[in-house]
Amino acid sequence: MKTISPNDKQILLDSIRDIPDFPKPGIIFKDITTLLSNPKALDTLMTHLQNRYQTYNLDYIAGIDARGFIFGSILADRLGLGFVPIRKKGKLPYTTVAEKYSLEYGFDEVEVHIDAFANKENARVLLIDDLIATGGTATAATSLINKVGANCIEACFIMELDFLEGSKDIDVPVYSVLHLE
Repeated sequence: MKTISPNDKQILLDSIRDIPDFPKPGIIFKDITTLLSNPKALDTLMTHLQNRYQTYNLDYIAGIDARGFIFGSILADRLGLGFVPIRKKGKLPYTTVAEKYSLEYGFDEVEVHIDAFANKENARVLLIDDLIATGGTATAATSLINKVGANCIEACFIMELDFLEGSKDIDVPVYSVLHLE
């Protein structure tokens, strides 16, 4: 399995801006918009992901609403694959399958089109998003992929907040490019 080199890791870390006290006091928000606007950092990340996943024999990349769409679309294009969006409830226009997940206060839902992977029986799918914190959205998304007849092979995140242990309940292998304490 290919992991990121120390030099490339530093390029990515240097391109991510810290925003203190956002969205509430005591939180240090990791802003990836600065990575997206930095051509060298974005190419470094996407080249790493392309190299990692080119031998996985994937059929699709699925991205979680909304930043997973950015990374997922670029990676799907680089690998010559289709892209499938996993969206927040009520955002997809066709028949969907939904999965609820817990939030700190209440629940939320994500959806995928019922025929998202219909062109390939037992499709091999990589799930991607920018960040894994508590893991609720990612767990729901992997469940959705499997519910509609595909196989989620791995879940990939640009950053993982290790102290929240969000990847421990995900039932597929997890790869995080960056681990943050």
